[in-house]
Amino acid sequence: MLINSPKNIALFNAILLALISGVILILISIYVESIDITIIMVIIAVIFISSFFLINFSISKFFHEKIDIIYKTIGEPQTTMKAEKKNKNSNDVLDLVNQVVLRWSEEKKQEINELKQMASYRREFLGNVSHELKTPVFNIQGYVDTLLEGGLEDKTINVKFLQKTQNSVNRMIALVEDLEEISKLESVNLELNVESFNLYELATEVIDFMEQKALLNKTKIIINPIASKSIKVLADIRRIRQVMINLIDNAIKYGKMDDPVVTISFYNFHDNYLIEIQDNGIGMPEENLVRVFERFYRTEESRSRDKGGMGLGLAIVKHIIEAHRQTISVRSNLGEGTTFSFTLKMA
Repeated sequence: MLINSPKNIALFNAILLALISGVILILISIYVESIDITIIMVIIAVIFISSFFLINFSISKFFHEKIDIIYKTIGEPQTTMKAEKKNKNSNDVLDLVNQVVLRWSEEKKQEINELKQMASYRREFLGNVSHELKTPVFNIQGYVDTLLEGGLEDKTINVKFLQKTQNSVNRMIALVEDLEEISKLESVNLELNVESFNLYELATEVIDFMEQKALLNKTKIIINPIASKSIKVLADIRRIRQVMINLIDNAIKYGKMDDPVVTISFYNFHDNYLIEIQDNGIGMPEENLVRVFERFYRTEESRSRDKGGMGLGLAIVKHIIEAHRQTISVRSNLGEGTTFSFTLKMA
């Protein structure tokens, strides 16, 4: 018998008291005066029953007072023990309390780990925002100081420095807009205006929009010639345009130096279309792929900053695709290029 509940403790002590009482009564009967065995049995039974109920009541009261304190401390409802006993059909009160406390302990450990992780993300986020803002702010300060110190009258530099100041301001505006966008995506459920549209036509529209940047980087953007020109999908066209612009922009940035090409492909994939945007650029090492969709993440800090990237575009893309209940993935080999793939539902 396991002594792990008030009832078992009371039973054990009641049997012990009854046995001791029985031995004493038998000894009295033998050495002092003769007592009828029936009377001895009745007395033993009375002692057993009365001691069992008294001990059980006292210990139960003591147990539950202490257990209630434990439950109040860990924030569990007082009915938890009764509910668990009913579910498990067990009298092992101490074991049940132990399980509740262990579960509470694990939950608290998990909460602490999550809070530490959030604090780490917050520090990293603030550090990244600070860094991104610091560069254009310092640039603007330098340009303005130069102009105030006489450069404003110098026609050889005044327009040039004002243009650089404007570029730095535009970079800050882009950062704030991206931060606002991703904050909106992460804080609430993204409202989508889902409609049927031709994805091939959208791709050609985005290629036209990116034409100037592609020309500056001597990059060719093509649609896979085997692709159908009638690709109807159900999605938010404005958001998917944003996805394609971000992915193509990313592909242009990291295209290879000689003959860079960005290829857009479409494939049937069950009830969805699989869209791939592939470049033949510098690629990424495998260990970086798992973090590529994180905010502000860059595979190579200096190179990404030189390209003007802030590490928010891919994070925004991921949120938009997941809001459509679809998936996005990346595969890459260092020196061989990168392919981003995402799915959209067929119309």
